[in-house]
Amino acid sequence: MKRVVVTGMGAVTPVGNTTGEYWEALVRGVNGIAKIESFDVSGFKHTLAAQLKDFDPTQFIDKLTARKTDPFVQYALCAAQQAVDDSGILEKIDHEEFGVYFGSGIGGFETFCNEHQALLEQGPRKVTPQFVSKMIYNIAAGNIAIRFKAYGPNIAVSTACATGTTAVGEAYRAIRGGYATAIIAGGSEAAIAPLTLAGFGNCLALTPSSDPNAASLPFDKRRGGFVMGEGAGALVLEEYEHAVNRGATIYAEVCGYGSTCDAHHVTAPDPDAAHSARAIAQALKESGEFEASKIYINAHGTGTALNDKTETHAFKKVFGDAAYQLHISSTKSMTGHLLGAAGAIEAIAAVKALQTGVIPPTINLNEPDEDCDLNYTPNTAVTAAPELALSTSLGFGGHNACIAFKKV
Repeated sequence: MKRVVVTGMGAVTPVGNTTGEYWEALVRGVNGIAKIESFDVSGFKHTLAAQLKDFDPTQFIDKLTARKTDPFVQYALCAAQQAVDDSGILEKIDHEEFGVYFGSGIGGFETFCNEHQALLEQGPRKVTPQFVSKMIYNIAAGNIAIRFKAYGPNIAVSTACATGTTAVGEAYRAIRGGYATAIIAGGSEAAIAPLTLAGFGNCLALTPSSDPNAASLPFDKRRGGFVMGEGAGALVLEEYEHAVNRGATIYAEVCGYGSTCDAHHVTAPDPDAAHSARAIAQALKESGEFEASKIYINAHGTGTALNDKTETHAFKKVFGDAAYQLHISSTKSMTGHLLGAAGAIEAIAAVKALQTGVIPPTINLNEPDEDCDLNYTPNTAVTAAPELALSTSLGFGGHNACIAFKKV
């Protein structure tokens, strides 16, 4: 089996529109959550979200492309452009060996809502002929491939909130198995809209808090639901020898991946945590032996009652008493929950923790839940020396995924 490394990263997030801005904000504990300003939330019980700030897609893509694409595609293209530029791979890759594994939980939701409104108000002739090609969730992967002439495997992934992690993990497997030399992997989401706010709210998934500092509260006993976020993350994964031979900067090695399903409930995780634990164990088995004190986990940590308790249970199932030695945090406390993009930006956070030796905090963790009693790095970043970093994701439908990175 071939070795796989990370040679490029790009991020568009509620706390920063580049990888550098994003990571600096996480370390400082910057909260990206605020009252929704993009539409009128009068009459809504849930009024907060983690939206992009000062985002200008023309920093990375031309105006015509921005005008013809849904925001989720814009975010994906901007993150992918950053990652490809960071990697320096374009002139040094056989484009038939260059792939894209990119997903979204929901796809072009703004386009869907706008064109549905046009249909209702003005009739079928007013629906744009670009409706389908702007809305379908695979179109981010398609646009990325077109932009970079990536003629290799192109897979659009959708495993709900585990999408970004699944995309990175499956790209790792493809390169490891010799099906591609390099792959742009990640996820994108732009689904903060009245309909999603009502839908997630009415299924009791969102926090009712109106206080940004008491809203996304992973592992805190006050938690009452997640906060929607938006953005994208992209990583260039590359076969190790190819990266070394071209003199690429290597940020980390992808060393393990686990993928399972609870097959339990359409929204709730299985409280027994048997299969979420199994996904983590699969990633660890591929990675090799590491002391728990040398492991950082970027937890899914949504701030919902069931997720955080179940995830804590999964960590204890896998690590036993050594779970108390782990360094763990949920960066969703700052970014909110980016749904299909969450796993991608959190994989980047895991890689940066390895690279810098800094564990980002779980902010606003002021009243730890007794059932969530592990070291969740409350409020302030800490310096450590992790040798292995895991990023875990759990999605509606029972999807579980875990990706592992180690220092090269």
